[in-house]
Amino acid sequence: MLYPDAPSWRAAPHKSVMFFGMSGLGKTHVSKMLVQQGGWFHYSVDYRIGTSGMHGHIKDNLIAHAMRDPFLAQMLRADAMYIAPNVHDHDLTAVSAYLGKPGDPARGGLPMAEYIRRQSQFRRAEIAALTDTQAFMARARDLYGYEHFICDTGGSICEWIDPDDDTDPLMHMLAEHCLPVWIKGDAAHTQELVRRFDRAPKPMAYQPAFLERVWAEYLRDNRISESDVDPDSFIRWTYAQALAHRQPRYAAMARHGITVTAEDMHAITTAQAFEDLIASKL
Repeated sequence: MLYPDAPSWRAAPHKSVMFFGMSGLGKTHVSKMLVQQGGWFHYSVDYRIGTSGMHGHIKDNLIAHAMRDPFLAQMLRADAMYIAPNVHDHDLTAVSAYLGKPGDPARGGLPMAEYIRRQSQFRRAEIAALTDTQAFMARARDLYGYEHFICDTGGSICEWIDPDDDTDPLMHMLAEHCLPVWIKGDAAHTQELVRRFDRAPKPMAYQPAFLERVWAEYLRDNRISESDVDPDSFIRWTYAQALAHRQPRYAAMARHGITVTAEDMHAITTAQAFEDLIASKL
């Protein structure tokens, strides 16, 4: 590991960590607290995806929708207006809306072939954003003078890394420059995440083999065709399976770093408390 023991972590003049785990367990909460208290740079992989890798795809989709309106089409052809997605580090609505949900078009669904195409675009964008970690770490230190660095990853990171392969190039690169920190939830957290998702289902990114399997199961078990699928019902049903699918993958990734609980993270109120927590796990 980058920091093999607590003394090496405490003595490091430049600390760097990579948070991973399911969304909603404290990654961004602690990241923002560390930034507010100074000395830490927050690199949001999700924000990078929305402002770089997916930005052009989302913009083109917005223009395509606007071109259906004769007035807006005329304005766009005359270069009299500008359309672009607005992505915030705390609000990824533009990215989620573009990823969409598969199923009945009358209920806001996408054809599965188009859904898979957008999933593939997201996969490439997330891998590129993760690969940019080292470059942003250098910029944070050399350009802005930040001593410490946080790579705040999205919940789907485990879909693109082979966690059982100790030579996985993406995981190897990340662990070489950051201490991987798995924020682990318990059964109660999982139930709360499912309840939260059920209230407001949102698009997700899935490993291709997993998506293919759950889509086939959903069509078979419900005895329906693709055009009959209720998009929200499908992603609600899939979400709980995705949590179970991702948990062992996160656990395997944690072999390269340390594990903290969601309770640990929510209890942190100062940068010193965070540094103490990491030291206690090394």
